[in-house]
Amino acid sequence: MIGRLFSLVMDCPDPSELAGFYEVLLSLPRVVDTTEYAVLQNTTGTESVTFQRVDDFRAPRWRDPERPAQMHVDVMVDDLDLAEPKVLALGATLLEGSDKPIGYRVYADPVGHPFCLLTRESVTLSD
Repeated sequence: MIGRLFSLVMDCPDPSELAGFYEVLLSLPRVVDTTEYAVLQNTTGTESVTFQRVDDFRAPRWRDPERPAQMHVDVMVDDLDLAEPKVLALGATLLEGSDKPIGYRVYADPVGHPFCLLTRESVTLSD
């Protein structure tokens, strides 16, 4: 092992606002909230997500090589049909080109970062 995940850091125009979206989506409590950054972290103090302010933020565009995704988050859910209306109500957008196959759908968060909702049947483990 080389290391372990400390934090996933996402650029955004308003850290507090985007943290609110992911706070509900990932069920992680907010432990820091300033005008420059916000941090979500589980109760054990590991696996955090940090949102940092970028004044000239340029949102990624799904499948656009001029403004690539740069990163995305996979979120495991039990049922896509139950999870989808919840993420849409939070401000997510189902991305064009997401053909809604069983076990996998692609969305954008409120500032354009893509993320996927997955179910167990979409994940295969290699031998």
